[in-house]
Amino acid sequence: MLSVFCSPTRYTQGKNATAALGAEMTAIGLEGPALIVASRRVANLLGETWKTSLADHNINYGVHHFGGECSSTEIELVKAQARELSARTIIGAGGGKVLDTARAAASDLHLPIVNCPTIASSDAPCSALSVVYTDDGVFQEYRIYPQNPDLVLVDTAVVAQAPARLLSAGMGDALATWFEARTCAAGSVRNMRGGASTRSALGLAELCYRTLLADGTDALAGVATQSVTPALERLVEANTLLSGLGFESAGLAAAHAVHNGLTVASETHDFYHGEKVAFGTLVQLVLEGAPHETVTEVLTFSQSVNLPITLSEIGLGDATRERLAPIASRATAPGETIHNEPFEVGPEQVIDAILAADAIGRDFIGGAH
Repeated sequence: MLSVFCSPTRYTQGKNATAALGAEMTAIGLEGPALIVASRRVANLLGETWKTSLADHNINYGVHHFGGECSSTEIELVKAQARELSARTIIGAGGGKVLDTARAAASDLHLPIVNCPTIASSDAPCSALSVVYTDDGVFQEYRIYPQNPDLVLVDTAVVAQAPARLLSAGMGDALATWFEARTCAAGSVRNMRGGASTRSALGLAELCYRTLLADGTDALAGVATQSVTPALERLVEANTLLSGLGFESAGLAAAHAVHNGLTVASETHDFYHGEKVAFGTLVQLVLEGAPHETVTEVLTFSQSVNLPITLSEIGLGDATRERLAPIASRATAPGETIHNEPFEVGPEQVIDAILAADAIGRDFIGGAH
């Protein structure tokens, strides 16, 4: 098996980076007309900057107001508007679901994609895949694309204005990166690009984890005052670039499969992707029999940045084995990434691990640690 490492063509990050959108696109040969996929809130926030930046480089554009879910229905709406505009580039501006929708439409239309995350709530921006849900928000499938985004542009001044909970959710998504990467590498399983992990991917995944531990709480302090600090810059890079490269070029395992299982429970729909992945990471550590010190380190970090460590913190406080059965069944469905674990995993094992992780989390909160 060949080793495969992938990344965006260009990654640009910094305070007020949106003002450089036109210049960054031109630098790598991207042209208009461009269709920008964004919520109304983001369009109102960045509209004037887009107008100036893109006009300075003679890039005409239109805006599609995102409907709220990365579903097949929404992807088709974006494609229809892109065709009407005769778009030559698609730009996604917003959170992970906006970017995933824009990326799906661009891939179907064979157009370049620019991702402009306005929050650092997941590692979606740099990847060559979309997480597609039903219109009701239940996980449906991963769509894998031939190549990564042409440009990822992260304006940390915009990220600093977003709710702190979104940054924490991004840390939850990034938290899984190192643990899933090392599991996949140890088992010599294929990464998200169909190849073996490289040492570079593992190194970036570990750096991601170390950055979370070092800068997570200080980054949240910056967001509390909407300040762009060095800690926030490093943390945004970890959530966005390091986590994105790490998961895609190393692989996913139980943590994300547990997330996918949790999406079938309506009680979890008010919680972010990264929040559910954070709990899934704890479940993975329990499933793998991780050392007590590792589990304690993850629990300590998670609590310090307001990530869930119990079922009640993701809406499932009184869940019985029967209530967890469909979650475990979905998490262990054929083709799920939980099967990258180095042992056979069935629904009963997942239920046991979920209940044990919840008990460990409750004990930790209660001071038994």
